[in-house]
This record gives sequence, structure tokens and C-alpha cells, in this order.
Amino acid sequence: MLTHPIPPVSDENSRVLILGSFPSVKSREQGFFYGHPRNRFWTVTAAVFGEPVPQTVEEKRAFLLRNRVAVWDVIESCEITGSADNTIKNVKPNDLSVILKNAKIETIFVNGKTAERYYKQFLEKTTNVPMLTLPSTSPANAAWSVEKLIDAWKIIRKEAR
Repeated sequence: MLTHPIPPVSDENSRVLILGSFPSVKSREQGFFYGHPRNRFWTVTAAVFGEPVPQTVEEKRAFLLRNRVAVWDVIESCEITGSADNTIKNVKPNDLSVILKNAKIETIFVNGKTAERYYKQFLEKTTNVPMLTLPSTSPANAAWSVEKLIDAWKIIRKEAR
């Protein structure tokens, strides 16, 4: 059983919350979200907000907060083989109230279908915040080009203002 090792990123100015499923091996090693070099999260969100792609953990955290974006994952602990979402078992969800009670989150976005499935199963009834599913930025979602992802993800900029 693995426990989520990365604390959420949010503050009182956060307006949108982006939820993944569970951190990849690379993210767990780096101690921050979307750490796999082929995950397109940072490229896509930087393009959406018209900023350079943040490189360090400190730059990534500042980028998120500056743009009023909170980030965390749906799952607090689970069994998982490597980084493969399709191997996730025995899920315990995160308690989103730690973000929702301190920020005026107006929309929750889930990054991909796995996050959507576990969000709907465990958290949807308790948040009272609208949720939208975005196409996954994972390298496993090869059908979506960076350009298509940027176009789909533009909604976060509108909602974060």
C-alpha cells in the first residue's frame, strides 16, 4: 500500500482545483506533481496561461499559485504497480476539505478518466463544486497532441480568473 507523499498546492486565492489520480513513480521521486518528463501538464498549463514552462518545484508551485490554481490528487493511498493507473486497487480518497474550506474553488477539473472515475466514486457527493473532466496530459494519452490538449485545457484559465 502506498500513501500519497505530496502535499496539496493551494492558497486562499485558488479558484480552480486540478485533480490527478495518484502520483507517478517520477512524481513520487521528485516530491511534486507531474514529474515525468513526458507528462505534458506543465507545457499545457504554461501555454494556457501564456507563461514560460516552469522548471523547478519552486517555480511550479509559484506558477500554480500565481494563476489561482490548486493541484492535488483524488487518491490518498492505494496499491499500484509502478505508475500504471489500470493497476490501482484498494483506494482511499484524499480529504479535499483541506483545500475547499480555505479557498473559493469554483470548479474542479480532473486530469483524465482514471481521476474522473475515482472522483465520481468517492468524492463527488461531498464537494458541492462543479466538476469537469479534461483529457489526460499523461504520455499514455498519445491520441491527444499538445496542441489539442492546450485547446481543451484553455477553460482552466477562464475559470481561474
